[in-house]
Amino acid sequence: MRHELRRCGERGRVTLDMLFGAAVFGVVGAAIGYYWGTSVSLAVAAAVGAVFGFLIGKLGGRRFFISIVCGALLGGGLFGMMWGRPAMPLGAAMGGAIGGFLGVQMGMLLELWRQHKESPPVSDNESPR
Repeated sequence: MRHELRRCGERGRVTLDMLFGAAVFGVVGAAIGYYWGTSVSLAVAAAVGAVFGFLIGKLGGRRFFISIVCGALLGGGLFGMMWGRPAMPLGAAMGGAIGGFLGVQMGMLLELWRQHKESPPVSDNESPR
């Protein structure tokens, strides 16, 4: 019970997951805000991203954040190689979004696989329903 409280964050306590989430989403928001063209849009998008990341971190989304970081690095690198340095922030933002999506899907598939492994085998005479 104590481990679960520490992982999800005790009331009023800021955890590493919360800070990591705020940093990751803040940077992705800033990369998206960069393409809106003004410094105000960059600051607003970064602030909104940081708030969302903080809240998701409170729920314990560390693997989700790691998939976003990996996607952002790959996306920024690929866009930089293909279209040059000015396209890197857009590639990082798109890669982060795709990485987050793939991270959620992989998490759901892994959970289904784990449940399937733990469930008792069904005999030939029994119906699965």
